[in-house]
Amino acid sequence: MARDSQAALVALNRFGFGARGGASGDLINAASDPRGFVKAELARANGVLLEAPGLQSTPQLGQAVFAYQDQVKQAREAAAKAGTPPEAPPPQAPTDQKPALRRNLSLNTAATEIAGQMADAKPADNAAKPETMQPNAAPPPAAKPAPQPLNVIQKTFRAEALARLQRATLVECGFTERLVVFWSNHFCISASKGELARIWAGAFEREAIRPHVLGRFADMLKAVEQHPAMLFFLDNQQSLGPDSRAGQNRKRGLNENLAREIMELHTLGVGGGYTQDDVTSLARIITGWTFAGRQGQLGTPGSFVFNTNAHQPGPQMLLGKTYEPTGLAQGEAALADIARHPSTANFIATKFVRHFVADDPPPALVARLRDVFVKTDGDLKAMATALVDSDEAWKAPLTKMRSPYDFLVASGRLLARVPEDPGGYLNNLNLLGQPMWSPAGPNGFPDTSAAWAAPEGMKLRLDIAAQMGARLGPNIDPLDLLEFAAADAASIETRKTIERAESRQQALALLLMSPEMQRR
Repeated sequence: MARDSQAALVALNRFGFGARGGASGDLINAASDPRGFVKAELARANGVLLEAPGLQSTPQLGQAVFAYQDQVKQAREAAAKAGTPPEAPPPQAPTDQKPALRRNLSLNTAATEIAGQMADAKPADNAAKPETMQPNAAPPPAAKPAPQPLNVIQKTFRAEALARLQRATLVECGFTERLVVFWSNHFCISASKGELARIWAGAFEREAIRPHVLGRFADMLKAVEQHPAMLFFLDNQQSLGPDSRAGQNRKRGLNENLAREIMELHTLGVGGGYTQDDVTSLARIITGWTFAGRQGQLGTPGSFVFNTNAHQPGPQMLLGKTYEPTGLAQGEAALADIARHPSTANFIATKFVRHFVADDPPPALVARLRDVFVKTDGDLKAMATALVDSDEAWKAPLTKMRSPYDFLVASGRLLARVPEDPGGYLNNLNLLGQPMWSPAGPNGFPDTSAAWAAPEGMKLRLDIAAQMGARLGPNIDPLDLLEFAAADAASIETRKTIERAESRQQALALLLMSPEMQRR
């Protein structure tokens, strides 16, 4: 049973979001056929899609933002005419952030035993320190402002976040949801860019990522780069062909942001064989890729459109190939070729293995997934299946630190708490330095253990675990939960530490901070 429990722990933690508590029986089901348990989700392609009452399409949401902005403008103009200061509109985006939680000193002392088991992942003092995510500092105490009604942007963002969190909490294994999180971070936008980015963040994931997670990489690439959220995030609506009609009239030229990130972050990767001239060529090729504005002159407001007047005329040379001037098709042909480039296959396979297996990806496994990517024309389901079928993915120790999102979802699953309001999750994600759909840059959130294992971040996780323990501990037996989470695969140290806890509340917090809950 011990061996099966260990394989079940790998199935649930490495590939999913951990076992659910209650009567789910996840660990038992996974132990009977670990690989089959994980791959079962890949057979349910439609299970990746996410639909919930009230979630709208990108054009609908774009029009809602435009209408909201018009209302705010009209209110300000009316107030100015009346000579009275306008009422402050509701804040653009909820901060969902709370002051830092008070430390539980007794718990900190007890937690040192369990924390010692995780010390092997700390970098040596003389080693080069990898990127670390700094948790957000708590704001100073202030008087509570009067509650403001949520505007359409806040309501939409929270509804999208709740739908994603509920899906992650309820699914049996969570492999496909982990794939969604991986690809959404790979092709990230940031909701902090502005009102359109914030209201579109969830729709972008639903429309451009989810339908293609088990499909072809080239199709996902096209959907992502033509989505209004990505075009807005990387300013392609501002990019004009210098020789186009719009470029000549407005005396403006290229914005290379999207073209650069397509090549550097989305496909070929740094050192992938492209030059600055290739970046400029791709920027010319995708001029005219934009979205219709509030006036709807080019199409339905908030929808993707190709603006011929902004497109650079003429053929373009990219990566040694000439692309004829075929308008929108010129850019689509270029993306299709980049998606099939050998550097893209290597870059994607490396990131994929790093995310699921180890910070230093096993070269043989990377090569195997790269070959699958090439031979199947970028079939992402085939690549995911090859990962689960590999021995390396099951033999590698569970040493990767869960990201804040993974940790919070895993905790909610084990505690059998289906979120009814996203506020607590959004607060804690902000506190831990991984705000929902809001990375600091276009390279997304980091995907290495050291990025999330900084001492301050771990202390904040402990605070959150202590808060959960204080709220839920009296009604829960943490040793029963340990059986749900790991059973025989739990270490003797973890079991002893929980048994020696001063109270159920403390024991639950220690369980949530254990390697079995923090590592994947």
